[in-house]
Amino acid sequence: MSVVATLVVGADGSTSKDGNSRGVASSADRQTFLARRRAADCILIGGATARVEPYQRTPVPVVVVSRSMINALANNRLAHWWNLAPAQALVKAQSKFGANVLIEAGASIIFSLLDDHLIHSLELSVTEVVGGEDPVDIEKLLAYFDKVEKSVVDGTTFYSASEPKKP
Repeated sequence: MSVVATLVVGADGSTSKDGNSRGVASSADRQTFLARRRAADCILIGGATARVEPYQRTPVPVVVVSRSMINALANNRLAHWWNLAPAQALVKAQSKFGANVLIEAGASIIFSLLDDHLIHSLELSVTEVVGGEDPVDIEKLLAYFDKVEKSVVDGTTFYSASEPKKP
């Protein structure tokens, strides 16, 4: 069983620029992101992510956690829109699609699942972009894990965090 959260942020912690994550992404991040996605049994995102990011086509089922039942992914036959808490949706997704879930949601859902001790590892990409919106505290995210490895590829810093701290 593997629950991996992935997030791209700018150097200042911004999670979006001009309304979505493409504004803070890099080509190095995009390559690793797509490879991770193909290895998952399903993807879990939030409603806000579904409305602003390109999830109309996905290689695996995508579960959208949202209180709003207006399905922004009606054209994606692999999309499932669930009005559940993130932890409940994760359990249901693992039961329905398989144990390997990739969390591509925004910071609030990631922090919720981290607080519930349900994320096994975090793949965090930090690009050189600054001046975006919705900043997240990078150190706070990484502090949930005992083991953090760092590498740099073409100006993007990749953090692979594992071994979640015990509650």
